[in-house]
Order: sequence, then structure tokens, then C-alpha cells
Amino acid sequence: MDFQTLNFWLGNLATIAFAITAVLAVNEKDDIDIFAVVVLGGITAVGGGTLRDLMIGEPVFWLPDATEIRLAVLASACVFIAKPLFRINKVYLLMLYLDAFGAALFAVQGTLKVWEFGYTVPILPLIFGVMSAIGGGVIRDVIAERKTLLMSSELYIIPVLLGCVSMVAVLKSFPEHALIGEVLCSAQIFLFRACAIHWNLSVPNFLVLRSKK
Repeated sequence: MDFQTLNFWLGNLATIAFAITAVLAVNEKDDIDIFAVVVLGGITAVGGGTLRDLMIGEPVFWLPDATEIRLAVLASACVFIAKPLFRINKVYLLMLYLDAFGAALFAVQGTLKVWEFGYTVPILPLIFGVMSAIGGGVIRDVIAERKTLLMSSELYIIPVLLGCVSMVAVLKSFPEHALIGEVLCSAQIFLFRACAIHWNLSVPNFLVLRSKK
């Protein structure tokens, strides 16, 4: 199996993980139906990459055959039907780690894609790399009237941002090693996020910091 094929299957796995964790995040409401679940799961899975591609004027990544959309819809529907299974602590924890893997992969791939299209001013690949990882989740939270990742103390965006910074540094200084950089920077994001999940780490709350002064 070559790297391109591996990347394709890893991307599909990340899409499924995003759709599943999206449903688990909003499915506390008893009145949510399967249509809403599928929509929210799909938005989370492809929303960030879709925004990125539209903003840089490139074809949306899932349009050729809509594989990602089909996977997101199927995964979301399965979670809705088998919700008790995914609420088991060990299964739910596994989904969080898969979500971390998805965020790592989408962030680094988004950064690399924007760079390859000629947007080599460092801030642009950073912005779109982070957007690729969290954009869909932010849209989901707004629709579901939940606190968004941007307003949360969850240690999620910082690992993504630092991984994108590392990827930009590799592309700028060692462009011939972009492939190795993609692997290492994805691993960096995943490991950072996995530590946050394992030890329940979070960003210090602004109000708490103020109260300590």
C-alpha cells in the first residue's frame, strides 16, 4: 500500500471519527431525531475542509464522489441507533482518541494543502489548518446552541495550532521533507491531545485567573 492510499483510508477513518464524536457531543437532548443527528454529524465531519476549500477558491474536497459525506451519514446514523453502546466509558474514550487522530490528520493535511496551492505566507496555512480541524465542530456547536470550542477551556485548539506551526516550519525550512513532516506533526498533535484526554487537562479559565489576582 502506497502513502497516498494509506492517506485516503486514514482520512476516511478520521471522517467517521468526527461524525461519531459530533453525535455523542449533542445527543444528550431527548428530542433530537435521526435527521438532525445526520446533519450535525455530516457538518462536523466535512465542514472545516469545506470552508477552507471555498475560501481559497479550490474544488471542495468531497465533491468528486461524496465518499466522505456517505461515511459521515452512515456513521452518524449508526451512533443514533446504537447510542447505548457508544455511551460505554471505554467505547466513548476510544472515540475521543479517534477524534484526536482525526483532528491531527485534518489539521496537518489542511496546512499542507493550502501551502501547496501557493498560500505560503505562514499565517494563511496556519489559519486554514486550524479551520480544517475545528471548523465543522464550531458550526455544529453554533447550530446545536452549545458552547463552541473557541469558548471552551478544553485543551483542543492549542495542540492543533502548535502542530500546524510545526508543519509550516517544516514546509518553510525543509520542503523536501514535507512527507516526514506531515507524519511527525500529525503525531505531535495526536500525542498532545491524547495526553489532555488521559489526564483531563484543560486551559486555565480566564475568570479563575482573575480571581487569583
